[in-house]
Amino acid sequence: MDRPMERAGKGLEKLVAASVRRAPPGLGPILAWPLACGRKVASRTAALDFADGILRVQVPDAGWRAELQSLAPQYLAVMNRYSHESIRRIEFVVSGTKVGTALKRA
Repeated sequence: MDRPMERAGKGLEKLVAASVRRAPPGLGPILAWPLACGRKVASRTAALDFADGILRVQVPDAGWRAELQSLAPQYLAVMNRYSHESIRRIEFVVSGTKVGTALKRA
C-alpha cells in the first residue's frame, strides 16, 4: 500500500512530466535539465539551448564538466522520460569560454 506522500510524489512527477511534454519545441529538454540533475547541480549549471538532439549546459569549470560528463547517461535517461523531444547528447560548456572553443575541447 502506498503511503500518502508516495502517492503525492508520483502525482507531482506526472504533473511535471506532462508540463515538460507540453512545452514549446526546444524548451522541454531545457526544463527537464533541473529535474534530471537535481537542485544542487542545477544551482551551479544552466541549460543554454537545445538543437539537433543536443542539450548544451553551462558548467562552472572543467572539473564540473568532467564530473557531469560521467553522469550524462543517467541524466539523459531521466530527461528523455520527461521530454517528448529525443535528447541524444548533453554538451557541457565551461563558463567564460567561447562556444566554438569549448566544443573543440569537449
